[in-house]
Amino acid sequence: MKLLRKISFPFMPIYYLVTSLRNALYDTGVFQSKSYNLPMLCVGNLSVGGTGKTPMVEYLIRLLKDDNKLATLSRGYKRKTKGFVKADEKATAETIGDEPLQFYQKFKDITVAVDADRQHGISELTASGIETIILDDAFQHRKVKAGLTILLTTFDNPYFNDYVLPTGNLREPREGVKRADIIVVTKCPENISDSQKKEIIKKIKPKLNQSVFFSWIRYGDIPLEVKERKTFTLVTGIANPKPLVTYLKNQNLQFEHLLFKDHHEFSSSEIDNLRGKDLIFTTEKDYMRLKDHINNEKLHYLPIEFKIGNSNEFNKKIWEFMKNFKKQ
Repeated sequence: MKLLRKISFPFMPIYYLVTSLRNALYDTGVFQSKSYNLPMLCVGNLSVGGTGKTPMVEYLIRLLKDDNKLATLSRGYKRKTKGFVKADEKATAETIGDEPLQFYQKFKDITVAVDADRQHGISELTASGIETIILDDAFQHRKVKAGLTILLTTFDNPYFNDYVLPTGNLREPREGVKRADIIVVTKCPENISDSQKKEIIKKIKPKLNQSVFFSWIRYGDIPLEVKERKTFTLVTGIANPKPLVTYLKNQNLQFEHLLFKDHHEFSSSEIDNLRGKDLIFTTEKDYMRLKDHINNEKLHYLPIEFKIGNSNEFNKKIWEFMKNFKKQ
């Protein structure tokens, strides 16, 4: 992969120019972004996957769901359906995507919908009486203008050290960060120091209207069935499984690791191979894609908890946005 990135270096300026031109056309009003008369929060990133959008969306759901008729709207990456689909009891990863299915399974009191055409999806949701929408992975979807935009970047691979595709992992140039209202540095060490925070903020160079927060992931309890096994099979189909692998090794657990790409679609032969394993441990997102194919008695996942530093201040900014919007 590194060799391929080096070979593709001559194409990076072309990608940079195309994405910069697109943003410039939106910024100058040549291309129009549509605003809506309801509070919409966008969660996204500059890079290709692996920044922790799903835990961030779940955090916002927990914060807002009791006081708002709330919906999440995603593209439904790698689903096998088209158009607008609202999750129901028949929903699967194939019909709505693994991450939306995870939202639906965990939060029965909100609406979960998918539509590649965000404008159409928003129209469908507002027609059903939805009051607030969380747009999942919509930072580059500039046809829609969210009222509050939260940009995520990781501690280990921040956007300011990265480059645009195909040489780097950025979907658009670093300058895109200026569109964010809140910047969250994710997957930090839980004991991140003040000096580390200051150094990162110095490199981000936030504007006066931008706030920077730091977050980390705290792993839940490992199921007893997994702990008691001498060995098990770890299956991951996420962008960056390294922190999970490190965590499990630090627990002195022995396992084989079957590594797949992010949002991997398991083939029939791969499913057959997994069915032959004695015990499978996986991520919550991968569990959503495997649970209908593998005996659940031997399929387990590790829950995670999203923690954000200075959470009171972060929550206050979210609630201020909601309050100010409803005053308009």
